[in-house]
Amino acid sequence: MIFDTIKNIKNYAEIDEKIADFILTLTDAQACGKVFLSNDNLTFANVEEYTTKTLENCKLEAHKKYIDIQLLLSGVEELDYTAIEGLTVSEPYDETRDIMFFASTDRVLNKVVLEPGNFVLLYPHEAHQPQMAYKNLPAQVKKVVVKIPYIALTKR
Repeated sequence: MIFDTIKNIKNYAEIDEKIADFILTLTDAQACGKVFLSNDNLTFANVEEYTTKTLENCKLEAHKKYIDIQLLLSGVEELDYTAIEGLTVSEPYDETRDIMFFASTDRVLNKVVLEPGNFVLLYPHEAHQPQMAYKNLPAQVKKVVVKIPYIALTKR
């Protein structure tokens, strides 16, 4: 997991220059929807607005095919993360959606606070619990999730 400010995004070899340039040009005026970032349409960004959820309404999730870069254009949310080893799967992997969910755990989870100006990069071996209400107080956010094929990174 990488957590840093957007101004440093070009410092990471995992993040292609075209993706970094896209992220650096984002503003809260960005339209919601899917934005394709590669000619093969395998790298893309989902831009969405939603109300963050209380902790009891959030689930740990992980992906196999993609890494995530998550950042907010407006608002604030918490995101918990941990290694997937030792977690109990509550919803098996769905290949078409590239997602699986895990049962709640007594394990102490790592926490970051996402707000405009920072980002988090999550790998397939890291379960994460996004969309969490900051201080458990639901609020409106606008978020971008960039999906980068994991296989592309392992071939570099």
